Amino acid sequence: MATIYHNPRCSKSRQTLDILRAKNIDIEIVLYLKDPMSAADLTSVLQKLNLAPSQLIRRNETDFKRLQLDATMVTEQQLLDAMVMHPALIERLLWLLVTKPSLDDLLKLYLASYNDYSY
Repeated sequence: MATIYHNPRCSKSRQTLDILRAKNIDIEIVLYLKDPMSAADLTSVLQKLNLAPSQLIRRNETDFKRLQLDATMVTEQQLLDAMVMHPALIERLLWLLVTKPSLDDLLKLYLASYNDYSY
């Protein structure tokens, strides 16, 4: 089972979704821009990925600069709160696998997600 936090306008997200479907992996699709995550849900995702909010935030987004999230005194909690209020700040591509994928599957997902690899 996989959960993909999907943005249909993102080519990387669409490619990854296509790969998961081609592999017949059960998928839960979360349209996180349409139905934003709660702070508890985002915290749970971050814990599963062993990441801090600062490691999953899109620093090139307009909201990141507008909200002055690059200031030195901004806390991880403030970043988390901003990501909840402005889900476009959440780095793409975000997906979680519940089942253990093969190394080949992970490589294909990685290549599709980050290197414009066509599967």
